[in-house]
Amino acid sequence: MIRIDKYLCDNAGLSRSEAKKAVLSSKVTINNIPVKRCEAKLLEGTDTVTLNGEPVTYEKYSYYMLNKPTGYVSANSDSKEKTVMDLLSSEKKKNLSCVGRLDKDTTGLLLITNDGELLHRLISPNKNVYKDYLVTIVKPLTDKDIKALEEGVDINDPTPTKPAKVKVIDDGNIVLSITEGRFHQVKRMLIAVGNAVVKLKRLSEGPLKLDESLSEGSYRKLTAEEIDLLKTL
Repeated sequence: MIRIDKYLCDNAGLSRSEAKKAVLSSKVTINNIPVKRCEAKLLEGTDTVTLNGEPVTYEKYSYYMLNKPTGYVSANSDSKEKTVMDLLSSEKKKNLSCVGRLDKDTTGLLLITNDGELLHRLISPNKNVYKDYLVTIVKPLTDKDIKALEEGVDINDPTPTKPAKVKVIDDGNIVLSITEGRFHQVKRMLIAVGNAVVKLKRLSEGPLKLDESLSEGSYRKLTAEEIDLLKTL
């Protein structure tokens, strides 16, 4: 059982004060009966709730695909920097977390969810979930560079990186696929082979691919098919 005001906060994106105002204004019903007290309780997933005549659906987990722009850090809050959560202005943010982190100057796919089990499955190096990055580099890779990246390179961590996959697009661009998410990993891998990253964009995470129709800074909920794909990992 859950209080109606908390239910509205969790599932309608309202603040606690907005939820209280809606209830006291007789704009909320439970099972078609108007609610007048914020302390009223309901059974999630069983009882029906409306706000201003529109159903408020119970969602245990939320999944969002964000096309991250530069200038935002991948964190829930930061005292100095703008965070990706600032971009989810109309969504409930409580308990949401980024699935892995993208550097402030990195763009592309960022999955945001409150499904802790899925989050762990996607970011755990032991699960070997590949993430694809479009990397603009300073100079072309040699065959020796590619071989090194695909075998694992020393980036001054206790252990070398796990083997990567390299697809050469042209002299200035590659797609690098890795299963880890170490600090500045892609940048450090390119430095390890005598190169450098000019621009970095994440294209996919496991079977989930960036929706290219999303402009930078835009987001959407995952489709049921996309959620199912992730859960079959």
